[in-house]
Amino acid sequence: MLTGFMSLLCMTACAKEIPQDSLIPESPESQTEPIAEAEAEPDSAGTVEEIYWLSDYDLNPIQGQQRSTALALFEDQYHGKITWIWCDPELKSETLTSRIQSGEPVDMVSYDMTDFPVGVLENQYQPLDAYLDLTDPIWNDMQGAIENYAYQGEHYVIPYATENNLLLIYDRNLCQENSLADPYALYQSGEWTWDTFQKMMQEFVAKNPGYCISGNIGRGILQSTGVKILGGYENHLNDPAVAAAENFLQEISDAELYTPEFYSNAQENILFYAMEDWALDRSNAMNPDADYMAVPFPKAPDAEQYYLSGTHEAKMLVKNSTKGNAVAAYIYCERLAHTDPAYQESTKQNALTGQTSAAGQVLSYRTEEQYNAIRSYQTDLELITDPGYGMGSILYGNGEYTYETKGVMNRLEESILKDQKTWEKILADCQPLLDTALENYDKVS
Repeated sequence: MLTGFMSLLCMTACAKEIPQDSLIPESPESQTEPIAEAEAEPDSAGTVEEIYWLSDYDLNPIQGQQRSTALALFEDQYHGKITWIWCDPELKSETLTSRIQSGEPVDMVSYDMTDFPVGVLENQYQPLDAYLDLTDPIWNDMQGAIENYAYQGEHYVIPYATENNLLLIYDRNLCQENSLADPYALYQSGEWTWDTFQKMMQEFVAKNPGYCISGNIGRGILQSTGVKILGGYENHLNDPAVAAAENFLQEISDAELYTPEFYSNAQENILFYAMEDWALDRSNAMNPDADYMAVPFPKAPDAEQYYLSGTHEAKMLVKNSTKGNAVAAYIYCERLAHTDPAYQESTKQNALTGQTSAAGQVLSYRTEEQYNAIRSYQTDLELITDPGYGMGSILYGNGEYTYETKGVMNRLEESILKDQKTWEKILADCQPLLDTALENYDKVS
């Protein structure tokens, strides 16, 4: 598994500074204790490679928490070190550009869907091809995703997992109390559709007047069609499936099933909460008496399968960084943690353990059933990622949160529900913006 990675280390300048044998992880069989429990003891014969990590969160554990599996591998087997540089997430791009221009150290940032391709075109990142052997079998099931992030034949985003899966979170107790079917059971039997979803909400509000769904349902419904607005960097706004999704959102809005109020966790009196999977963990801690579960968005009428809404998990190498080898090593450790059976159990246990505050308060956790279900979605379902989110603020950006200042993708997701705009109005306003963006944009090869 590691042969390809060993050979690329020989090609890099960093490999000359660090003895090659100090960079090769022990085989899984040789590790008798979970690596996340081990203390980092850098080989005195090697040089510790320090990565400057720019983010609003630290990859190093806070008080009372264990190291992640990936970090433990990076520290113990690659003798690496990560130094955190805090950054306001709203100012990530500006901060990154400032540090690059001033020469202040910064090597690695987390990929999010707004980073590619715009960040590459703005000269913020460099490709990883010289540091990672993408022919290594460990990347086999990511090849399609990797190629989606290619620019002029080079790869700037090497996904090692999926994250921020947008799911429908619900309390099975609430379903039982209202004589409703379990959405997870419907999903397992292939009966979880727009139709059953809508009927379930209608039955709920008939017994419980008020709203029955909150969160980001617009993106989930749109992506449940399997259509990407800018798939292949072409305009698909006129696809009939897009119109069907927008009209379905109109039906939900007209029936007053949706509340635009933001919640950071599921609410006891609202049937569905559409949010990324981190909110499931938080909801478990906030309401431990609930029996929470999460399912993908229901299958669209003309879709051949279920689709998973979310993003890829990856780290990007910053422009002018000289730590390409070390950043690649960390990425490789993340991939091992997510795919190698020797490390998957440690990764799973970290998720089940969750997070606690310094005072011992439980902040979040995931049950084993929830963990296994979400892993199955990530394994079995096609992840929908749309290039439109990474092509600048005209296409994706909330501005001052008015309809006029929202980006195209934001309008498609929420303007029927939150701005009381019709699909006809949204289509007429967004079509020329998309066409202009594509005409003026460098096509990604």
